[in-house]
Amino acid sequence: MIVVRFRVTCQPDRTDDVRRVLEDVVAPSRQVDGVVSFDIGRDVSDPDVFIATEVFDDRAALDRQESLAEVASAMSVLEKSLVGPPEATVYHVSRAEPYGD
Repeated sequence: MIVVRFRVTCQPDRTDDVRRVLEDVVAPSRQVDGVVSFDIGRDVSDPDVFIATEVFDDRAALDRQESLAEVASAMSVLEKSLVGPPEATVYHVSRAEPYGD
């Protein structure tokens, strides 16, 4: 299993544009075979920050999700809308279990 944490900080005047393109990525990403979960939220302490938490069965599923047209569109908007480069971390997880069990 692969978990990706992706964080971006937007230029304040571009935050709404980024929100719209990120919103367009969520539904199609959740439909990709091998995507366990795909969520994007806003940082509660900084409205110009978005954080995606993405869980994939394997690298092939991640590659399929990244090949979506909506992802390409979002990346083109991000290129001109961020205050710095995106932060991304890939975690390779060998085991997962429900919390509290």
